[in-house]
Amino acid sequence: MKKTRRFLVKMILALLIFLVSYVFLVFAIPYIPVNSNVKTSSDDVTIYIKTNGVHTDIVVPIKTEFKDWSEKIKFTQIKSQDATMQYIGFGWGDKGFYLNTPEWSDLKFSTAFVAAFGIGSSAMHATFYKQINENKSCVKIKISKEEYQKLIVFIEDNFKLDESGNPIWIDATTYGQNDSFYEAKGAYTLFYTCNTWANNGLKAINQKAALWTATDRGIFQHYR
Repeated sequence: MKKTRRFLVKMILALLIFLVSYVFLVFAIPYIPVNSNVKTSSDDVTIYIKTNGVHTDIVVPIKTEFKDWSEKIKFTQIKSQDATMQYIGFGWGDKGFYLNTPEWSDLKFSTAFVAAFGIGSSAMHATFYKQINENKSCVKIKISKEEYQKLIVFIEDNFKLDESGNPIWIDATTYGQNDSFYEAKGAYTLFYTCNTWANNGLKAINQKAALWTATDRGIFQHYR
């Protein structure tokens, strides 16, 4: 009994140390900036970073001379099938969380556990917009054509593709009339979240970002 008790005490202490360390990292590391002195040298392409208060999307024009996203992410795969949309937002995340938790009240322990420890698969969430309005939750960023081409590669590399090279559409309940889900590469964990993904996208195109972040706040604080 004493050995069992000691083992349980050690496990609880280890868990507490892990949680405290994780919380410290979540709040401390995002303050370390990357590319903090970057200056806009071109306005070839305008993109946005957009948060719903928890999750960050990277929003880009649907059609430019460099890329037409609607060729692969089709208007027919959203409920509205509205082909007048002008922008598309991409967000990477845990597939189970995306599909099974439309509201926070729907969150189950099993879904959170799978997402936290990288057990599940991931999905790409695409959201179409007719227009984008700048506000505290949506920041405009002007980038060069070279940077945008790097961003295209970053986003595309996270999609799983079928034998024909097309993104694999997930026929599932969506959040609204203008979004869709696709199979994605990688696994969500406590250390690689939806916001980590978006932050890495900004780093890939030499824009302001955090050294690492698990939260949207870690990104947006560098744009305020």
